[in-house]
Amino acid sequence: MTTFVDRVELHVAAGSGGHGCASVHREKFKPLGGPDGGNGGRGGDVILVVDQSVTTLLDYHHKPHRSATNGKPGEGGNRSGKDGVDLVLPVPDGTVVLDKDGNVLADLVGEGTSFVAADGGRGGLGNAALASARRKAPGFALLGVPGGMMDIVLELKTVADVALVGYPSAGKSSLISVLSAAKPKIADYPFTTLVPNLGVVTAGETVYTIADVPGLIPGASQGKGLGLEFLRHVERCSVLVHVLDTATLESERDPISDLDIIEEELKQYGGLDRRPRMVVLNKIDVPDGKDLAEMVRPDLEARGYRVFEVSAVAHLGLKELSFALAEVVGGARAAKPKEEATRIVIRPKAVDDAGFTVVQEEDGLFRVRGEKPERWVRQTDFNNDEAVGYLADRLNRLGVEASLMKAGARSGDGVAIGPEENAVVFDWEPTVMAGAEMLGRRGEDHRLDVPRPAAQRRRDKQAERDESEKEYDDFEPF
Repeated sequence: MTTFVDRVELHVAAGSGGHGCASVHREKFKPLGGPDGGNGGRGGDVILVVDQSVTTLLDYHHKPHRSATNGKPGEGGNRSGKDGVDLVLPVPDGTVVLDKDGNVLADLVGEGTSFVAADGGRGGLGNAALASARRKAPGFALLGVPGGMMDIVLELKTVADVALVGYPSAGKSSLISVLSAAKPKIADYPFTTLVPNLGVVTAGETVYTIADVPGLIPGASQGKGLGLEFLRHVERCSVLVHVLDTATLESERDPISDLDIIEEELKQYGGLDRRPRMVVLNKIDVPDGKDLAEMVRPDLEARGYRVFEVSAVAHLGLKELSFALAEVVGGARAAKPKEEATRIVIRPKAVDDAGFTVVQEEDGLFRVRGEKPERWVRQTDFNNDEAVGYLADRLNRLGVEASLMKAGARSGDGVAIGPEENAVVFDWEPTVMAGAEMLGRRGEDHRLDVPRPAAQRRRDKQAERDESEKEYDDFEPF
């Protein structure tokens, strides 16, 4: 039995980047041919894509944990690791993506619309990519960056032109069954419809969709009955049609009071009371229903509603109703602003944006936050002294050490790089020069030194000067 699910919590994890490789080329009569470690592959992304063939979130209800594949590590011989495969998750048209706090991240409407829910981690550089004029034989490589992880909520809001609203058993399912080819469940007891039903109606040259959704009762806007599960599905509809029962057996109900209650619920939910609305007086095939319809019609028209008397069972008044709906839908489509071409907004960094922040916390710890330093820490193999020195070079060139001194940090003070739950903490020791600059020729091997012509020596010196002015991140091919 097919089950309709329109709200799920999904846990997504992108693939992690592969580690770079530290390798030295070797061949006969040339045991040290230089570094040839390849780069790690990038981790796969997790992407949500609208697919018209998908109508429910049921699959994610049963399998809420989804992960993309990791990138492969680099290998010797300058062989880069294979990138991870993106995980593409098809979702129904009209899916809204929210974070756990209820903030909207994306509204996916239209075939092929996509949203990257989690970014794959970048692969680490191999020692071949880290080699330079000063660092001819790096004995380390960068680690891959872990992929992003996120808990998101998917909500489905039905995409239709017309929504039929009304009390349970007002005849909405019967009406959609005769206006379109939809075959919803129809019975003579309340809440027969538990999930939205969609039908396609053709009136002249206009083709539009009509939604039959679960019935409303007083308090629905606060979640009573099917409440919010219903109202969510009429948010996108251009026209609301009140289906009023003129042959109800409940003595305390009548079409006017039913209309007032539904209108109040639409108003309480927010915004729905301002949509174009029409009134359908259903079940006029019943003698008492016909009399009641004629009695209340003048009052409804005095309120400004277009009123139609119909019978879904006897097929009375359906043609006039379908063409009237086509007219209103056509007007709503014409009034809708045309979609603009995708615009790329470029926001340049402020001239004083260092790319990181240094804040002293209440316990005296200095915390460094920023995309680059946090990523660099994750890419560092702290079991390799040379890799640690390389990290020190990068942080020093970025200005972290100068900012720590400016913030009042002294020798021996605790410094943390990264968020509280995943930080690298160390005792700070200020230096005039960090890492490779202090060690001089770290990353070189005298066995690789060969006599160089004067012109070559000049080029190497110029390369060293140029490198000292460059951002280390420039070497990363991402």
